[in-house]
Amino acid sequence: MIKQWGDKPYYSLDYYLKQTFGTKVYKIALDGGMTCPNRDGSIDTRGCIFCSNGGSGEFAAIRHNSIYKQIEHGIDIIKKHGKHTGDKFIAYFQSYSNTYASVEYLEKLYMETLKHPDIVAMSIGTRPDCFNKEIYCLIEKCNQIKPIWIELGLQTIHEETAKFIRRGYTLDVFNNTVKELRSRGIDVITHIILGLPKESENDIIKTIHYLNKMGIQGIKLQLLHILKNTGLALMANQIYTYSEQEYIQLLMHCISELSPEIVVHRITGDGPKDLLIAPQWSRNKRHVLNAISREFKKSGIYQGMSLQ
Repeated sequence: MIKQWGDKPYYSLDYYLKQTFGTKVYKIALDGGMTCPNRDGSIDTRGCIFCSNGGSGEFAAIRHNSIYKQIEHGIDIIKKHGKHTGDKFIAYFQSYSNTYASVEYLEKLYMETLKHPDIVAMSIGTRPDCFNKEIYCLIEKCNQIKPIWIELGLQTIHEETAKFIRRGYTLDVFNNTVKELRSRGIDVITHIILGLPKESENDIIKTIHYLNKMGIQGIKLQLLHILKNTGLALMANQIYTYSEQEYIQLLMHCISELSPEIVVHRITGDGPKDLLIAPQWSRNKRHVLNAISREFKKSGIYQGMSLQ
């Protein structure tokens, strides 16, 4: 018997949240005021080759506002747009590396966030090389108050690609961080990019298979975007980006190979329109999501079933 998760043929974040919290829950993107070792000179100053000056946080709140004000502003925007009438939200620290600070700074930031009555969980986007024992202990402490998710930007398991994109850490670092977080009961969400230069479809599927064995709880599947003011932009004419149909077919292959216990948090991604160089078809996110939905329905492919 094929398992169905609500209205989607895979274990979607929306389905997980409704099952966990009993209602639809929205994320509020926040800016914790941090930077990244790949930008401050600790590793490099240029950042990863795909990362914009905003540290992948262009949709986050205004940095100079307090966290409480950022949360309130985010809730107001969601409600004004008529998206949500409830009172449950996830605080998402999105910009740059949000464990890259002193434990004292992080504790103040995290605790202020968790005290907000409308926040039911906190998701922390970061790098696996931005942890120490004190930070692990702090996150474990926070997880006893409200659920904490750690979002790790892996992008690929292949070391040659990792060097090309200037990731700045080896796969062993990712492995050790995941093991430590899981030993403390912390949920891990892993980001991967589909369409990185020099990677074949088989390379991408190997990354999926690897993550199936890592005991992670969630995954974000991100379409490769070429954005202005990035390393990729300097070589844009040499970089192949998928057509919409190619991407959808690859996405379905990835999901069909993914463990059915892993929650799918993202299936595409939308770069800021004012920064996007390619692929231009990704500008209309709603259109892309509808096209993906149609292809899933036509194919009859469900998560946990391999493509033939």
